Amino acid sequence: MKINWGTGIVIAIVLFMSFILFMVIKMTTQDEFSHDLVVEEYYQKELAYQTEIDAEENLSDFTRKIYGKKTEAGWLLTFPDELRNSTIDGTVFLYRPSNKQLDFQFPMKLSDVNLLIPNERLLDGRWNITVEWKLNEKNYMYKESILY
Repeated sequence: MKINWGTGIVIAIVLFMSFILFMVIKMTTQDEFSHDLVVEEYYQKELAYQTEIDAEENLSDFTRKIYGKKTEAGWLLTFPDELRNSTIDGTVFLYRPSNKQLDFQFPMKLSDVNLLIPNERLLDGRWNITVEWKLNEKNYMYKESILY
């Protein structure tokens, strides 16, 4: 049996469409490829984005930047010395892009100028850390994406 060029093109198109259909079905049915890429109430969060930008810009009031590092006890955030002995009201939110069930939030409690996020709460992978606090009627926000 001889296959002409028209039949070859049709066979190639059918094989390509079958491959694409197979990949779509595979990606949508397997849990390992399921990712929650947005936060709850996405549009309301976007409307308040300018206040987040202002709060991040307020970090320039401090002499030193906030930095984080991995330790044996967890992720350690070190804040500027101006926050030592300050009464701070804030929250720490950790967002896991690949699984929203792992997201968690807790109140900000500094020991000296350090904040420790415990090791047992963090799984290996990417985390987005957002620390929000208010000091002297001014809002501050620190954001960082880490690979733990």
